Amino acid sequence: MSNQNNGNLELLADNNSVLVLIDYQPTMFSGVASGDKTIIRNAAYCAAKAAQILNIPVVLSTINPQSNGNFLEEVTALFPNQEVYARVIPGFDAFEDEKTWNAFKVTGRKKMVVSGLWTSMCFAYTALHGLKEGYEVYGLMDAAGDSTPDAHRYGIERMLQAGVIPITVESLVSEWMHAWSNPKAGELVKEVYSKYGYMIGLGRV
Repeated sequence: MSNQNNGNLELLADNNSVLVLIDYQPTMFSGVASGDKTIIRNAAYCAAKAAQILNIPVVLSTINPQSNGNFLEEVTALFPNQEVYARVIPGFDAFEDEKTWNAFKVTGRKKMVVSGLWTSMCFAYTALHGLKEGYEVYGLMDAAGDSTPDAHRYGIERMLQAGVIPITVESLVSEWMHAWSNPKAGELVKEVYSKYGYMIGLGRV
């Protein structure tokens, strides 16, 4: 493939991508032992907050909320009029759920930024589904966690081998913002960078 035809060289922007967050629920968090749960939770929130500020479409999916609890309240509060799709078939691949898949497809966008709990299962299977359907899939790795460090590590490796592009939340937000001249830059510093990062957040609020 020539560079001219490689869509992955086109930067993520507020008008070409969708954020997909999967299974950020209490029971799922309780089993995370691959990393710091606070960092994982903050990364998911900051990605969602940046998407809200920049008017980027967001798709939220849960598995069996009756047992696993509801999606993180601090995230759903950002999108009060938006449905959180509780998957009808409680499978690991969120896109096997028709409403979740259609919520992504209806945006008409080709770039999918996805993360979730757990890395090697619901996150990975959903990301692989997106690749199989021909979308450009970006994995938000610092917002993900799994039951063990190895499960997280090899879940990531599996996605990378398949073609998922790794990204972290500060890189994602910076790419969406594009430049400090963005009129939303000040709000992003105050509401996102300073809540998660250290280097950028200091001194710019």
